[in-house]
Amino acid sequence: MGKKLIITEKPSVAMEFAKALKITTKRKDGYLESDDWIITWCVGHLVTMSYPEKYDEKLKYWRLDTLPFIPKEWKYEIIPQVQKQFNIVQSLLQREDVEVIYNAGDSGREGEYIQRLVFMMAKPNPKAQMKRVWIDSQTEEEILRGIREAKDLSYYDSLSDSAYLRAKEDYLIGINFSRLLSIIYGRNLANKINEDKASISVGRVMTCVLGMVVSREREIRNFKKTKYYKVQGLFGSKDSSFKAEWKVNENSTMFESPKLYNESGFKKESDAKEFIKSLAGKNAKIIELKKSKQKENPPLLFNLAEIQNQCTKRFKIKPDETLDVIQNLYEKKLVTYPRTDARVLSTAVAKEITKNLNGLARGYKDEETQKHIKKMVDEKYSTNLVKTKYVNDSKITDHYAIIPTGQGFENFNNLPELHKKVYKVIVDRFLAIFYPPAEYQRIQVTLEIENGEKKENFYASEKVCVKQGFLEILKPEKASKKKGKNEEDKSQNEENDDNQENNIEILKSLKKGQVLDVENYELKEAETSPPSRYNSGSIILAMENAGKLIEDEELREQIKGAGIGTSATRAEIIKKLEKIKYIDINKKTQIITPTLKGETIYDIVYQSMPDMLNPKLTASWEKGLDMVAKKEIKPDVFMDKLVNYINSKFNKLIIKM
Repeated sequence: MGKKLIITEKPSVAMEFAKALKITTKRKDGYLESDDWIITWCVGHLVTMSYPEKYDEKLKYWRLDTLPFIPKEWKYEIIPQVQKQFNIVQSLLQREDVEVIYNAGDSGREGEYIQRLVFMMAKPNPKAQMKRVWIDSQTEEEILRGIREAKDLSYYDSLSDSAYLRAKEDYLIGINFSRLLSIIYGRNLANKINEDKASISVGRVMTCVLGMVVSREREIRNFKKTKYYKVQGLFGSKDSSFKAEWKVNENSTMFESPKLYNESGFKKESDAKEFIKSLAGKNAKIIELKKSKQKENPPLLFNLAEIQNQCTKRFKIKPDETLDVIQNLYEKKLVTYPRTDARVLSTAVAKEITKNLNGLARGYKDEETQKHIKKMVDEKYSTNLVKTKYVNDSKITDHYAIIPTGQGFENFNNLPELHKKVYKVIVDRFLAIFYPPAEYQRIQVTLEIENGEKKENFYASEKVCVKQGFLEILKPEKASKKKGKNEEDKSQNEENDDNQENNIEILKSLKKGQVLDVENYELKEAETSPPSRYNSGSIILAMENAGKLIEDEELREQIKGAGIGTSATRAEIIKKLEKIKYIDINKKTQIITPTLKGETIYDIVYQSMPDMLNPKLTASWEKGLDMVAKKEIKPDVFMDKLVNYINSKFNKLIIKM
């Protein structure tokens, strides 16, 4: 009987497959073998695209007459450092006794690419059946399910097409435009940054991200603060007074007045004081009183971009560090696949979710988590997620959200402290979806003061949490800051909480139509603030949303479309920009600023090919790759568009010279 061969992405994964298949034979040089199975591995990329000089020695030199370089037939080569492992994999793939070959590479586009390059170069036994293992975690049952349900390799051909095209696109844009812009503007750049010579590195995603950083920095630099003045009144009696803020309305003396900066602010302090004088000695009447209850549901689960942003905020670590941590947790069977764009679960996983919960209850020795799970049981919180917003098959492409598997705790105690903390963040977000919504009581009061024939309105509102619900687990950010650096901070925050409680009690006691005294008016000075700089986490979110940094989580989910880069590549892009000194990342705060070199390159790209800085263009290329993967367009169509784009850009730039 013939053998079955599995090729994994790296040795540690091969060992997990061996454990799941109960293969206990001694490890050989570069592979494992039992009576039925052979397991071998890649070590990252074994094969790479050849540089231009491998096509023609003349192409080693950066010259205008050799550009654009667009090969008719693509050349690939074995990476010299891993030639030995490639030879081992090739010899196994070609063995006559191998009947089935399982591609068990990383379950994503890049993982598919690594393995397909190996198959292309190694030429496997043509009689062997080729299958693809696609898994969501490295738990034993998931590995066995992946092998059992492995589809024919051809099922993933369109994903492979998309992967090859992504590599070709990055290669063609990177090589052609880096060379072209370096030839035209390299000397100019060297003079600006005071170096003997300088080259310009251009990338489909990288240049766009540099554009986001530089344009944000210049917005901040060019921002001029504007002061304006708000009018507040203190209403009621000394024992039970509350503040309300004036805003213009159609019946106001200030309606459409040039003296106003915005609906609640005056441009000049003197005009605001004059306005206050006009209200002296007048009472206020409550014309509207709204009491409402609001519910806030737990947030969606983490995808890679969200957890990278969260870890930058909490632990001040870079996105590539976060990915390394979660990759380790994944390989230790603790969490599901990290390189995912989805923030929801599949219906199939949701139906089995009690396995994950029971596993956490049994194995995760975290006191706080055990308390949360006990409450779930005691309060009989539902674990039936299927009809909730946390389950949506249509929002899942390759993988569902990152969640704890409920397994792998034999590895937990040996983890570094940071890894344990990141794991806890994932667990908390997961448990929160089973908890009820947070409930708030909100009171909104509208006051009216007669001002001659006109009427001025003041507004007060207060919102207080009456039921914590999921906030017991996901303490609001304000609450975490409330710990304060010292006792003074703590007491100040406690005082603020007391004031909020007191205010809501005062507002609750009011009645519509009630007339109130005005104790006094005061001016509140305000000023406009510049946009904030990206940090290494928030830029990942902005990349996911095609250049928009959207703070509101719900809105972020609604507008999510084709982003810049993919969940698997974004952290590497940031890392590369820092390495080539186009951006600086502050180690303590993770705030990103452009370097002089980065800004100079931005200016060069802006005057030569500005659309490379436009997130919409980069996102549209990403969308095109996605359409190839989904078989919505043929690979040739994408390639033709890419070649046309490069040729048209070259024609325009060379005419400009």
